[in-house]
Amino acid sequence: MPTLASPDQPVYVVPEENLIPASDHLSKMKEIPASRMFLIKKSLKTYKTNNPHSPVYDASQGDGGASLPGTPPEILERAAQLQLDHGTGYDSPFGTAKFREIVAEKYWGFAPDLGLAPANVIATVGGRDGLVKSYEAMLALGHGNQGDALLVSRVPWISYNWGPYGVGANVMLAPGHEDEGWTYSEEGIKASVKFAAKSGRKIAGMIVTNPDNPTGQTITVEKQIALGKAALEAGVAFVLYDWIYHQVTDEEPMDINAFYAEFTPEEREKLIVLDGLTKSLGGSNLRSAHLVAPEKVAKFITARASHNIIPPFYGTAVAMAAYEMGYKEASRSIVEPTNASRKVLESFLKENDFKYIIGKGYYAFIHVGEWLIAKGWDDTEALGQYLAEEHGIATVPGVYFSQYGREWLRFSYATPPEKTQGAAERLLEGLKALEA
Repeated sequence: MPTLASPDQPVYVVPEENLIPASDHLSKMKEIPASRMFLIKKSLKTYKTNNPHSPVYDASQGDGGASLPGTPPEILERAAQLQLDHGTGYDSPFGTAKFREIVAEKYWGFAPDLGLAPANVIATVGGRDGLVKSYEAMLALGHGNQGDALLVSRVPWISYNWGPYGVGANVMLAPGHEDEGWTYSEEGIKASVKFAAKSGRKIAGMIVTNPDNPTGQTITVEKQIALGKAALEAGVAFVLYDWIYHQVTDEEPMDINAFYAEFTPEEREKLIVLDGLTKSLGGSNLRSAHLVAPEKVAKFITARASHNIIPPFYGTAVAMAAYEMGYKEASRSIVEPTNASRKVLESFLKENDFKYIIGKGYYAFIHVGEWLIAKGWDDTEALGQYLAEEHGIATVPGVYFSQYGREWLRFSYATPPEKTQGAAERLLEGLKALEA
């Protein structure tokens, strides 16, 4: 039996060899800014005040629960009954066993020969929670170094820049070119690993978002596989596939079984998938997402979640109700109008000779460089404010995501087709007014 220290003596909870090293790096970190995404719509109020009888158009939305009907009431009611039946006691840090089973069997339909089972499923409190938990796991279980890098695309979703940084990962923008939608390349991944090594760092993880936010860029399944394999071969510890938009398509969503079958058993131990209700079910404030992760990652996240954030039952109940209904049917009220709006918007952009990126998911990325030049603006921040306040159309300035997107706007078409058409016309009206 170990000798206990005197009760009069302070002691650490963990042995000395397990103490976190003393460091002043927290005092040297760049301040993490609040996301401006939640402030964009405020500029529309100025237009509305000055033009009370004119409609406004919100093409900044990444929220089908606000711009479309959201989660169908019958699913919410079914989830409420599940909550009543389940009670309000603590659940497990991974959700519930029933949630794991339904995700594995009803939603993904895991093939038995790929090493995936309900134990690989972890419920999270929305996508951001799933991502932060993944970042921590990738740092600890990857190369074991705080300060290692997380690799993202050249124009990433804004929270990819700051979420990892907040838990000790340095975010690196991979090489990527505008004319290719800033998509990763295998050569760029290798260059990123070498670049990290110059400062004594390794890459703990790479995020592949498909369809992409903010650009809307969509790459093939084959390309996603090739990028993942290239990353693992180059020494990236984990590859996280963020498929939160993959159901919002007029094609087929991702087939996890066919996808995993292209990786070796050893490679599968380094793959993480994120999915959930936020986009395809319009469930932003339900905060319901899940990870599919290797056993060591699932155990790591579950252990840590037991001390911090445990997912509430209602969000998982909504997911269970939707998955049991059949997700194609459950998500129809979000997916169908968004798909229809995509066709409307692409036709409009093509007819009016815009340079743009549009794939699947929610977003188009529209180039507006010539109008910036006309006004002498350096980037799209001022343009975004002008469009909202003077023309009643809210978009997201591309510069919010990265300086490499400074000549672009993100335009959400997660609205009914007639709203998308109106928003596109208002955008063009506002841009043409700058030419006068």
